[in-house]
Amino acid sequence: MSRPPDGTTPVATALSVRRLPSVPLALILLALTLVSITLATAFGAETIPIGEVWRTVAGRLRGAEVDAAHAVIVFDLRLPRSILAAIVGGGLALAGALMQALVRNPLAEPYLLGVSAGAAVGATVVITLGSLAVLGVWALSGGALLGSLAASVAVYVVARAQGGLTPLRLILSGVVLSSAFMALSSLLVFTAADPHAADNVMFWMLGSVAGATWAKVQIAGVVVVVAVVAMLAIHSWLDAYAAGTDTASSLGVPVRGVRSALFAVQGVLVGVMVAVAGGIGFVGLIVPHAARLLAGATHRAMLPVAVCGGALFLVWVDVISRVVASPREMPLGIVTGLIGAPVFLFLMGRRQYVFGGSA
Repeated sequence: MSRPPDGTTPVATALSVRRLPSVPLALILLALTLVSITLATAFGAETIPIGEVWRTVAGRLRGAEVDAAHAVIVFDLRLPRSILAAIVGGGLALAGALMQALVRNPLAEPYLLGVSAGAAVGATVVITLGSLAVLGVWALSGGALLGSLAASVAVYVVARAQGGLTPLRLILSGVVLSSAFMALSSLLVFTAADPHAADNVMFWMLGSVAGATWAKVQIAGVVVVVAVVAMLAIHSWLDAYAAGTDTASSLGVPVRGVRSALFAVQGVLVGVMVAVAGGIGFVGLIVPHAARLLAGATHRAMLPVAVCGGALFLVWVDVISRVVASPREMPLGIVTGLIGAPVFLFLMGRRQYVFGGSA
């Protein structure tokens, strides 16, 4: 198959419906995210002036003496929380884009394959049975991560046993196993001796970054960065795969390898994001669509915009969750659902929307 004069593949040319240059757009979103993290650090039960936030951060980094109360609020509570929100938002947006490419379905979202339901089982086991107590503060995250990875392996094994990792088999296997995992979580809650177990499990499943620590920031950040770099390295294969397996095969793309890589990367991404922040809906569904509308459907253009857009979105969702019902805190999943539903309907009402090479 011949290439256009500019050296791009025919698939990439067909998918290129750009409205804005992707690199400047991603940089603008990244800059807005950094500014938003600073502003988010100032908001809360006690508002701290922006200048004081910068002085506290600079003084802490230099080892200089700073206000002890502000140092605790800024460095130990709000700053890691806002940074973790940005990382989780970017990770979920990336996972959503990869899931939509994997099953070639615009309605796909990161939790389609039951990873979140598996994580819920692991977290529920920790909450109701006290398992993994030796991990201390990491018990809940550890249980959720183990549950999500076990769910990914289960979906992979079931789909392979039924004839291979085709999009249809992955979706059906994920939906069925997700229902089974949710039923198991409900059973654990129903039989739990703790009367507050249901409340704890429900709050965790709706998502929160209230338990952010610098260790969680580092782990989640490394996973997201590695995933972004790996997927950008094979962006042309992703474009070809999104156009269909026949097209991809004709272009020399290792379809099975790409499918397995997408499954593995999104599984690890979702597992880690759910482990550190719980289940947060809509981010992985609406942000990739918004990125395609802004930057086009090619993965080289869309993925960086989706990651930066998801980061910016979830930082402000966390601010809303802390401020709107203060002094109580609203789960992030409630805010993303209330914002995401109308936004998604608006995006889908736009003309000339492209997914996978078709309007």
